Amino acid sequence: MLDEQAKKTLLRKIPHGIYICGVKDGDDINGFTASWIMQASFKPPLVVNCVKQDSRSHAMIKASGVFALSFLEAGQKELAKKFFQPQRWVGDKFGDVQFYRGEETGCPIISDSLGYVECRVVGSVEHGDHTVYVGEVIAAGVHREGEPLLLESTGWNYGG
Repeated sequence: MLDEQAKKTLLRKIPHGIYICGVKDGDDINGFTASWIMQASFKPPLVVNCVKQDSRSHAMIKASGVFALSFLEAGQKELAKKFFQPQRWVGDKFGDVQFYRGEETGCPIISDSLGYVECRVVGSVEHGDHTVYVGEVIAAGVHREGEPLLLESTGWNYGG
């Protein structure tokens, strides 16, 4: 039998970084705070990005087949917080955030981040309430050195 509290407690102990996932569909852009990210292969370089299925960003990734991950630095909790809410509630999340569009994907990349990877979707698995998008890294850049923002340091819980 599944002990619901034990499941929640232990799944929340899986360490996660905090990223801003930039997406686009045509000229429209959006972004969201992502934490269910991991590297999945060296050759080719693959990352896994788990995206909530009922979100606008999910539909944009599905339509465009691309996304970009901006790696946040420890101390950028407030920046991550700007991208938590659905776009339909808050409007343009990039309004006061400096960004540029990736050369390979056209997805928004946060200028004030540790760096980024741009990805082309090469596979997906739709089960549960999130889709697992497998993205091949087709471009990457380092903006500066620093320690990454981790979910556990924010006091937030996204898991369990």
